[in-house]
Amino acid sequence: MAPATQTAAVEVRRECILKGLCVYLNEDPEKLVKDYLDVDKSIATAIAETVFGICVIRSEGAEPGDDPQDVMIVLEGVEVMGELGNVAFAVPMLLGLVYSLNLSYPPELRYTFEVLQKILMELDAHKLSNKVQVLKTLLSR
Repeated sequence: MAPATQTAAVEVRRECILKGLCVYLNEDPEKLVKDYLDVDKSIATAIAETVFGICVIRSEGAEPGDDPQDVMIVLEGVEVMGELGNVAFAVPMLLGLVYSLNLSYPPELRYTFEVLQKILMELDAHKLSNKVQVLKTLLSR
């Protein structure tokens, strides 16, 4: 989470908050956001193997506040949306795709998407898992 302290860019801070939410809920943020360098020759293979997530391609030697080359949403190994600009914008777009395509959340990110859906968007907010209920209680204090 060091990039948040190295730059004043709000997009970087939002990305760190989203990754921090995953960590707080004992989920791996790499399951949601996968970072690649533009010099990596295996990017196409890695994207093809991605079932569900956001792929970020950064320039080699880029600073934390620099814009990535590409931010894309990948579903079933196919780039569904590209050139999204930043992770903070890509996450709600991914959530919208999940709803519009009637997809189920990946089990390894179950709690992260539950927080986004039930606490932030207030959809079906009366049925919460214990882990998400604890977070909601802490946030309401």
